[in-house]
Amino acid sequence: MNPQASSIVHLRALRAQWPYLPRALKLVWTAARGWTIAWAALLVMQGALPVATVYLTKTLVDSLVEALTASPTWETVRPTLLLVGLMAVVLLLSELMRSQTTWVRTAQAELVQDHISDLIQRQAAALDLAFYESPDYYDQLHRARVDARMRPLALLENVGGLVQNSITLVAMIGVLLPYGLGPPLLLLLGTLPALWVAIRYTLRFHRWRLRNTKAVRRTRYYEWLLTRRESAAELRLFDLGDHFREAFQRVRLGLRTERIALARDQALAELIAGGLGLLALAAGMAWMIWRAVQGAVTLGDVALFYQAFSQGQRMMRTLLNNIGEVVRNVLFLENLFEFLALRPQISSPTSLPSLQPQPPFEVRLQNVRFCYPDSARPALDGLDLVLPPGQIVALVGKNGAGKSTIAKLICRFYDPSVGRVLLNGRDIRDLPLDWLRRQITVLFQESVHYHTTAARNIALGDLAAEPTQTAIEAAARAAGADESIRRLPREYETVLGKWFGGAELSGGEWQRLALARAFLRRASIIILDEPTSAMDSWAEADWLARFRRLVAGRTALIITHRFTTAMVADIIHVMDQGRIIESGTHQTLLKFNGRYAESWRNQRSDGQRKNQSRPETKTVNSEP
Repeated sequence: MNPQASSIVHLRALRAQWPYLPRALKLVWTAARGWTIAWAALLVMQGALPVATVYLTKTLVDSLVEALTASPTWETVRPTLLLVGLMAVVLLLSELMRSQTTWVRTAQAELVQDHISDLIQRQAAALDLAFYESPDYYDQLHRARVDARMRPLALLENVGGLVQNSITLVAMIGVLLPYGLGPPLLLLLGTLPALWVAIRYTLRFHRWRLRNTKAVRRTRYYEWLLTRRESAAELRLFDLGDHFREAFQRVRLGLRTERIALARDQALAELIAGGLGLLALAAGMAWMIWRAVQGAVTLGDVALFYQAFSQGQRMMRTLLNNIGEVVRNVLFLENLFEFLALRPQISSPTSLPSLQPQPPFEVRLQNVRFCYPDSARPALDGLDLVLPPGQIVALVGKNGAGKSTIAKLICRFYDPSVGRVLLNGRDIRDLPLDWLRRQITVLFQESVHYHTTAARNIALGDLAAEPTQTAIEAAARAAGADESIRRLPREYETVLGKWFGGAELSGGEWQRLALARAFLRRASIIILDEPTSAMDSWAEADWLARFRRLVAGRTALIITHRFTTAMVADIIHVMDQGRIIESGTHQTLLKFNGRYAESWRNQRSDGQRKNQSRPETKTVNSEP
């Protein structure tokens, strides 16, 4: 596509995006109504003050010439001094308005930024997990969070500058009109090249940012790897620091080269446009000086013309920059409003049932088939599974067999492509989403490490219930976390994690803390995904000894690779390639001598080999 056709296409796209302008201004109005009114009033006053300065300059120059040609007496000097005082008042008012505008803009900016951050955070928290499977979503989130967050505020500032400078420009044109139509036309024609530069390079910059969204995200990813604790050990052990630094620099080199080239082209174009503007000013001033030599105008007229024309040019350039920034911000606002327009597919039904099922709950997956977004391989394929009320069910199988997917479907993070998930015979798609999730508590395979106090870490499991300290400590004891918490400097009030200078826990201690968070919510359905994976054998035996008592009367699902953990279940299901291939108790499955029995023997023999490889520990008596 040739440059002219490309510009036409993008100008059409820009016209289609103008409706975002009033929506952005509405965001600002909603967030900071009072401050916006004060800001608008200051803009109008600041737009009018330069005109007063120009008129006072003309009058002051003429008064000064008159005073110098006459005999210097109080009567001849007083008007000049009065004008000097008025000029000082106007300049003082200008400074006062500028400082007040800074204060008002700061307050306005803080409110608007917090409001838009809240909108983005609400939207990110409301969207389905399926969005997180798509790289396009991460591009949208990045553009909304990084590129578009400040755009409404910047847009308001640009529009404000546009209004203020327009007031000043119109006034300056009015000042020049008594000298004929030539000076205003010369002023406008001298700034047309700057308008072309502003629009052209704004569109080019926007296209460049959109084209490089993934590259910018990749630099942030490399920087995250190089600076975060989670990756620090591997980077050092495998000597990966140089590798990722070089990868970062390669991507940055491409971005930097393109950005500098764009800035170079823009600077050259602006230089040419600025030169044409100076030629227009020189032509206008030559004309006025010629008229002054002929006696057609006074020196005050020359001073007024110079100030009005040069300020008019400055206002025009600023105005064009404002227009360019308005265009740029409108283009980027599309990213914000596109992100805010995303709608979750998982939602409560429009017509809610009058009565919800009551515990104890039977959970049934019926002929379920499910593929993750952008994946053709089914994670579950024709699955039938029952979690009987008040019983413990264990799922075992290889990685990728679909075990964790079952937990996500029960929580209704996704809906099955085929089949149904039933709760006491009711399709969970017909139940209120908030109510359904209140009935479930989950320990996820990758639990979150909240960098707050130990007590707060546990309380986050059921904030709505406003848990007491007694309830928090009971949940910690149930999960086997109480002992490790008691060893912390301030026990339950100790801040955890290194982000804010807290105490660090081991992997097993973090896992028991997450278990405590899950146990705190007294839900009727409890799902534990690899609950003992980070525990040693002693901690696992201690926890399993209490587990059945902890889940008494509740429907429980354990997803695990450890057969010692699965043994506590009432029934064990073996999964492979999205289906259940064996079911029964531990003893029944051993007698069946299938996949479960083979894996059990392998796991036991591995454990025995590890025990035999450990050196014998001897106790030495220190008594004589």
